[in-house]
Amino acid sequence: MEQRKKSVYVAMSADVLHIGHLNIINHASKLGDLTVGVLTDRAIASYKRLPLLPYEIRSKTVESIKGVVKVVPQDTLDYTHNLKNIKPDYVVHGDDWKSGIQSAVRETVIEVLKEWGGQLIEPAYTDGISSTTINKAVKDIGTTPEIRLGKLRRLIDSKPIVRVLESHSGLTGLIIEHTEHRDEKGKLEEFDGMWSSSLTDSTSKGKPDIEQVDITTRLHGINDMLECTTKPLIYDGDTGGKPEHFEYTVRTLERLGISAVIIEDKTGLKKNSLFGTAVPQTRETVEDFCHKIQIGKKAQITNEFMIIARIESFILGDTLEDALHRAKAYIKAGCDGVMIHSKDKSGEDIKSFCTELRKINKVIPIVVVPSSYNHIKESELIDWGANIVIYANHLLRASFPAMQHVAHEILKNKRTAELDTQNVCMSIKEILELIPGTK
Repeated sequence: MEQRKKSVYVAMSADVLHIGHLNIINHASKLGDLTVGVLTDRAIASYKRLPLLPYEIRSKTVESIKGVVKVVPQDTLDYTHNLKNIKPDYVVHGDDWKSGIQSAVRETVIEVLKEWGGQLIEPAYTDGISSTTINKAVKDIGTTPEIRLGKLRRLIDSKPIVRVLESHSGLTGLIIEHTEHRDEKGKLEEFDGMWSSSLTDSTSKGKPDIEQVDITTRLHGINDMLECTTKPLIYDGDTGGKPEHFEYTVRTLERLGISAVIIEDKTGLKKNSLFGTAVPQTRETVEDFCHKIQIGKKAQITNEFMIIARIESFILGDTLEDALHRAKAYIKAGCDGVMIHSKDKSGEDIKSFCTELRKINKVIPIVVVPSSYNHIKESELIDWGANIVIYANHLLRASFPAMQHVAHEILKNKRTAELDTQNVCMSIKEILELIPGTK
């Protein structure tokens, strides 16, 4: 009687394939029929960053490798679901996962395999190869407008919440690009994108936040950010201006690879929303704002670019019912997301809006800006149904007091030695090494 061929399972991200991946596949395929579980974008983003290549491309690439019999999606870092479906005789993984964030995954694999007598095989990790190093090298090369343009939609599909931080210069863009934190479990935390705020852009130029700085001027600073970063950018479009002007704004932003524009449903001279009713502010009619959205959608060329409608109902003292009414109308008009804003410190009005909108529409992306209700954690925003959180002005707010303090200390002490002891300035060496190519 012919003996049953053994089955083998390997899981991998396969974002940037290298010799280490091929060694694992070669080793595994000698043991039996090899199924490769390619981690989905969501699975990879759950413990590190959004992969460079989408799942569809990565899975087709792996499928073409000699020795691979079948490719299946692995939707979580945890193997359990796929293993119980396939019941492989062997699971193969390099021995590099015995420590770090994947060590717990390894222990689960061992326990699950015991149910049918499966075995974990751990070949030695291939020295001199690091996916992280390769990813960094690719990232240092930069990106293209086309790749950057589609990243925001991919992030929304892949992460429980997309984390965006305000940027008003190339330098702040670099901070967003490279700042990382690993939590106690080893999970990588980073910012997913940049917010080009009209407030911080105007303020950094010494101008009032009243739409005085036109798009041409703003794009000079935005280009600085695009040149030294790879993350997607969301553009604060204020009111969007006249529909005829908004059409050209959309075309310009899309051509540059900017992922989204947010426009607010106010009209007339723009005043910052956090003034609320303390200053005169007027609303667009629902019909006129819907028309503006439709003009913008007709102007765009790709499916990736997003027009997000910012609802100012709470800012101007209106009701939850008005906010929901506007949201439904804007979604029907074709917007790709809604942003809800409030200056209430409790956050309860935002919570009510998000939870009620989710009863009506399960999929439309919701953007929140917790400047006023800053005690609310991201986990709560996720529970409410939010998809994107924007930290809208914090880098500018941090930089001005720091620079003002340094200027005052120089005047007070007639020298700069005290600044060294206060540790408030980067060293000359650090500043020279900050930007690649300076040294």
